Amino acid sequence: MVDTDQGRVAFKDPRPTVERISQLAQRVLTGDILLPKFQRDFVWPREKVLDLLDSIARNYPIGSILLWQSRQELASERTIGGLAIADRKPDYPVNYLLDGQQRLSTVCGALHWKPNGDPDSIWNIAFDIQTGEFIHLHTLDDPPLTQIPMRLLSDPANFFRRVSVIEDDAARAVADRLFNRFQDYMIAAVTLGDMSIDDIAPIFERVNSKGTPLTIVDLMRAATWDPAFDLRDAIDGILGSLATRNYNSIDRKTILRSVAAGSGYGFAVDDIDKLRNKSVDELREVIHEVTEAAKKSVDFLTAHIRAPRPQTLPYANQFAVLTEIFRRVPTPSSNQFAELEHWFWRTTLSSYFGGWNTGQMSSDWRAIKEFAEAPPGASLDVRASLPRKDIWKISQFRANSAVSKMLALMLSYAGPVDLLTGQRLDVGKSLSWSNDKEYHHFFPRDFLKRGDFSKGRANAVGNIVLLSSASNIKISNSAPSHYLSRLIDADGRESVASRLGTLLISEEAFECALVDDYAGFLEARSTTLHERALRLVGEGMAEEHDNDAPVGEVSVDDAVNLEAEAIPGL
Repeated sequence: MVDTDQGRVAFKDPRPTVERISQLAQRVLTGDILLPKFQRDFVWPREKVLDLLDSIARNYPIGSILLWQSRQELASERTIGGLAIADRKPDYPVNYLLDGQQRLSTVCGALHWKPNGDPDSIWNIAFDIQTGEFIHLHTLDDPPLTQIPMRLLSDPANFFRRVSVIEDDAARAVADRLFNRFQDYMIAAVTLGDMSIDDIAPIFERVNSKGTPLTIVDLMRAATWDPAFDLRDAIDGILGSLATRNYNSIDRKTILRSVAAGSGYGFAVDDIDKLRNKSVDELREVIHEVTEAAKKSVDFLTAHIRAPRPQTLPYANQFAVLTEIFRRVPTPSSNQFAELEHWFWRTTLSSYFGGWNTGQMSSDWRAIKEFAEAPPGASLDVRASLPRKDIWKISQFRANSAVSKMLALMLSYAGPVDLLTGQRLDVGKSLSWSNDKEYHHFFPRDFLKRGDFSKGRANAVGNIVLLSSASNIKISNSAPSHYLSRLIDADGRESVASRLGTLLISEEAFECALVDDYAGFLEARSTTLHERALRLVGEGMAEEHDNDAPVGEVSVDDAVNLEAEAIPGL
């Protein structure tokens, strides 16, 4: 219920109760308490499991649990702590566990585990009466009498039969106290009344003990769940189909945007939410279409853009848009392929997806529809303002920067060779972005530091080249004039200039480097990079655009936040 005067949601009052933890475990096993599938898998290490049991044995507080009572049928786990959960009764309200998963899983697993042939199970736990410690066993053989298997605490007859043969009265007393503690230990349970999944989401995020936010994929999985359909499994199926193409690490939310677009809604969160209106058959059909379109997107990215894996994409949402384009245009003409290439590079250079808002999403949705219905020569209309060439001087080189990734992709196009050896560089390795060992500063940072250039200015994208680690070590912090002159003496100027050309360093930039003119080098190379970039976006030479767009067109995502003294003379 929404309180319109206060502008906030007024929830039903939570109902706190105090219950025995053993009874809560029973409620889980009988299906009265369910673990919704937007919860995470059990992740506690063995030591933390033992710590919780020790806290209960010592009567230490272990915190409360939070339940959500609802008649909504959401995806839920069918096991907890390795134990099967009974089926819920039709139309019977159940309690979804929002907070306390690890604790209840531990209690259920420890008390109700049945030996199943795995002696190293995390639930093969005993209490050592002599040491007063909980221990993990590694055998299914009956342990010494002084070690009480925790599973016996849920089986009073067998527990007392075992304890009765212990001759030491003090030891039996310790065992009895252990039994009573786990039977009588009380814990607070707070139950929320029936409310929508949208209202529950912010509560879950705030109380979740690991601080892990509930993602929109998790929410929509629960909202669209059917015994015959699991949205996350369907999304994982799409990703699985991309595994042979090395694109299976695309973010699930990106695929979800494609599913919402393929359903006829759009890319925005509100569009994703409308998926709950689709039937299982409709969702399955969309999943099939998106799967085929996603494969075509990968083929385009690897063949036309030469982006071999998702890490090379400047923006993940480019994949969502491409997938919807290929869903609508499964077999583009050569002109349409060219337009898609221009679209990719334009949205990269302009940082268009750096702040992709709902207005842009709607505009792009319309543009895709028009592109699909227009003659093959039509353009894909994206209102992206291009920055001038200063972007290569003021953007910092970093793995999550679109401009940095554009540089990397442009270098891969140029067939780069190692400056010192002339050997072809492995662009696939450099484009993995698992590390930055292939990317180095043409003007070494230590050299620039001696000339009072700031770290930020030295790390400009325009100062980055591909170079083998071995060659980088040889160059070390030498002045360009020094290591280039030695290279010219050894291999000749023409050979060195040719190698530099594959690194997108022009003759003018080469001349500046020979006299250690960093400002001149950065200016000349920025011009080269920008000319190359503008050709990729279909705009011709850089000179045509040098004064068209203000520096402010560079997005916050890619513009470096340099201090004032870091950019004099730029």
